Amino acid sequence: MALRQCAIYGKGGIGKSTTTQNLVSALAEMGKKVLIIGCDPKADSTRLILHAKAQDTIMSLAAEAGSVEDLELEDVLKVGYAGIKCAESGGPEPGVGCAGRGVITAINFLEEEGAYEEDLDFVFYDVLGDVVCGGFAMPIRENKAQEIYIVCSGEMMAMFAANNISKGIVKYATTGSVRLAGLICNSRNTDREDELIMELAAKLGTQMIHFVPRDNIVQRAEIRRMTVIEFDPTCNQANEYRQLAQKIVDNKKFVIPTPLEMEDLENLLMEFGIMDVEDESIVGKTAAELAAS
Repeated sequence: MALRQCAIYGKGGIGKSTTTQNLVSALAEMGKKVLIIGCDPKADSTRLILHAKAQDTIMSLAAEAGSVEDLELEDVLKVGYAGIKCAESGGPEPGVGCAGRGVITAINFLEEEGAYEEDLDFVFYDVLGDVVCGGFAMPIRENKAQEIYIVCSGEMMAMFAANNISKGIVKYATTGSVRLAGLICNSRNTDREDELIMELAAKLGTQMIHFVPRDNIVQRAEIRRMTVIEFDPTCNQANEYRQLAQKIVDNKKFVIPTPLEMEDLENLLMEFGIMDVEDESIVGKTAAELAAS
């Protein structure tokens, strides 16, 4: 099969890296050859695969060596659970320079050094938060990733982020082959969460590719720096990630999304009770003032 390049986006703290690593473990279990490229300065996109605190990043190794040109592919590419290949872009110290530049440098280096020329089936880019500007938009902007999956939940900010990322995809879809491939709902146990995300997906013109239920076994596995697939392959949650992996293998629905206007998104949130209907009579009033009235 042809190499499929996928980028995983989503609001910071939504469980993007955890979802990506469990998904990739399930793909590897199916016999797929996979490379994960962490595109976050935190460098935490591969730690469950490598059983490590954090992988040495391309940017930090380049700083030590003098330049990226002084690195070898084996310096930056590590092999973890089930033969999954791992690389982390890294970035500058917080507050210094553009962290997105690390993503650009890292991807270019991996391409030039032949990291993509193996018998790979999938490359997954785990991209920082909901930032679709500058370097973090590179997997979209430079036609690296054709398939974008957005991890979200039934929480307001996660849905705002999904809508914003969709706007970023639209911007680059007209000149390239990047497409939205689906929403992955990483459940936060909010009311009617699956219905809400299916409705959001429909409005964006895409699908909720899978609903991942909340399960504490994910945290138990993470404490041991393992994916659920490796830690407890017979548990229900491992099967959820296997279902997600199979759906991604079979996925053919790649669309240019139709992002919502802010008012439409707010109406959707009100409809599901996530956001209160605005009452002008209470705007700007303190708790004491409201109690008095």
